[in-house]
Amino acid sequence: MAHVLIIGAGGVGRVVTHKCVMNKETFTKITLASRRLVSCKGIADELPAGAIEIEQVDADNTAELAALIKRIKADIVINVALPYQDLTIMDACLETNTPYLDTANYEHPDEAKFEYKEQWAKHDAFKEKNLMALLGSGFDPGATNVFCAYAQKHYFDEIHTIDILDCNAGDHGYPFATNFNPEINLREVSAKGRYWENGTWIETDPMEIKMVWDYPEVGPKDSYLLYHEEMESLVKHIKGLKRIRFFMTFGQSYLTHMQCLQNVGMLGIEEVEHKGMKIVPMEFLKTLLPDPGSLGPRTKGKTNIGIVAEGLKDGKKKKIYIYQISDHEKCYAEVKSQAVSYTTGVPAVIGAKLMVEGKWKGEGVFNMEQMDPDPFMKELNAQGLPWKILELE
Repeated sequence: MAHVLIIGAGGVGRVVTHKCVMNKETFTKITLASRRLVSCKGIADELPAGAIEIEQVDADNTAELAALIKRIKADIVINVALPYQDLTIMDACLETNTPYLDTANYEHPDEAKFEYKEQWAKHDAFKEKNLMALLGSGFDPGATNVFCAYAQKHYFDEIHTIDILDCNAGDHGYPFATNFNPEINLREVSAKGRYWENGTWIETDPMEIKMVWDYPEVGPKDSYLLYHEEMESLVKHIKGLKRIRFFMTFGQSYLTHMQCLQNVGMLGIEEVEHKGMKIVPMEFLKTLLPDPGSLGPRTKGKTNIGIVAEGLKDGKKKKIYIYQISDHEKCYAEVKSQAVSYTTGVPAVIGAKLMVEGKWKGEGVFNMEQMDPDPFMKELNAQGLPWKILELE
């Protein structure tokens, strides 16, 4: 049905590639590309012979990307490279008239900041070419956006508050490690928190606001308020919304290590001089930490990610909890990756599948909650991410 080009051969790229192979009726040809061909080969070796083709490409180079897309005649691009590379990949898709999908919004390489503004600015360019670009088709953002849209469609006349709750109760055995790219992870966690209430963004100090949430099949966990990108689009698309917040769980060991690293400047993203050389502390730290891709066979435990929505239905107050639980060891057994990569990669494949099949279509740049949630929710159950709904109070 379609030739898919997957850009990025990290942990999420591994999951996306494996799951595309499992959906061969939709993705009849699969090409995996990365700056490091050896990473692509490692994933190819995990799959049946001839299941995928591999290519080398610099995702920072629009011309090189466009040349690859044209040469292999890709029908859709799944971007699971670094968020810094979103814009160059989108530009290559525009140049080649190719639909685009990613899992995380654009980040500025030299500034601890992420936002949709520069990607949304490409809406008219995609619309003029009758192309669709789908942003944030991971889990959060991604499935959580769809959970909100599903709640809005089926459970509420208007939603007043949303709390997005992300719990990773996995244990990899290291004193300190990150479950995805350390630069992205640590920049996100060490940044100022923000939430939206009554039309205003309210800024908080990092980890200033904490609550304890009892996560099904995991138990009570300390959950800290962060800023997260899906809130930026959800405030535009959820009717009647008065407040939205995002919480993520962290253990005390993780927080202690992070605070120490921050105190000594190791989370810095600007160059410093060291023995006559220029180095970026965060990049140096990345070389010292365990490779997130190596955590899969070591990680045990579960993730639980979902949303709690409150609002009105037929004039009466209503509160629901939609969530999904994944097991790290089961994810690794299926696709050689732990649950953090799995829960990001599977929704990317679902989003691309719905685009290829024409169940999700549009001209321009879209966020997940703008699409009909029903086919996506159905695919989550079919593709390994079954979800549950609890009615609270």
